[in-house]
Amino acid sequence: MADKGFTLWFTGLSGAGKSTLSETVARELRAKGHKVEILDGDVVRTHLSKGLGFSKEDRDINIRRIGWVCQVLARNGVVAMAAAISPYRAVRDEVRAMHNGNFVEVYVECPIEVLSDRDVKGLYKKALAGEIKNFTGISDPYEPPEHPEVAVHSGRESVAESAGKIIAALRERGLTA
Repeated sequence: MADKGFTLWFTGLSGAGKSTLSETVARELRAKGHKVEILDGDVVRTHLSKGLGFSKEDRDINIRRIGWVCQVLARNGVVAMAAAISPYRAVRDEVRAMHNGNFVEVYVECPIEVLSDRDVKGLYKKALAGEIKNFTGISDPYEPPEHPEVAVHSGRESVAESAGKIIAALRERGLTA
């Protein structure tokens, strides 16, 4: 079972906990013998998608690139984990379709008020004041998943609780022991 590849796709607003959760789940999966790679949205933008902006078209290109890399990793027995805002439902659905059923979407939900309170850089406050344009969830859309395989609520669940829900969902689907 540890050689079965699949994609675990974390979507949610900036600061919701996608990277933290992906790291936590990755440690658990590695402990079970899985090969795991994390494609973090911020890191991917530096290396794979350098030069892309934040227009809808550029965001879509970025998500398609991450999705393609995840699909290649998954078909080669790796658990590919994407932690990217991926704001547009249609592009997430395109990525899902390229995975032939080996795709688990995790919606990391968190209210704007909580995100704003946790935001050490003050980006939400600036976006709410109109100082940052095209900020997802404020001045740019975020389309939550309609039917994610897993939904976690980082504003009211601990990281351990949310990670436990994700691992349990993977176990139910026969993707891990």
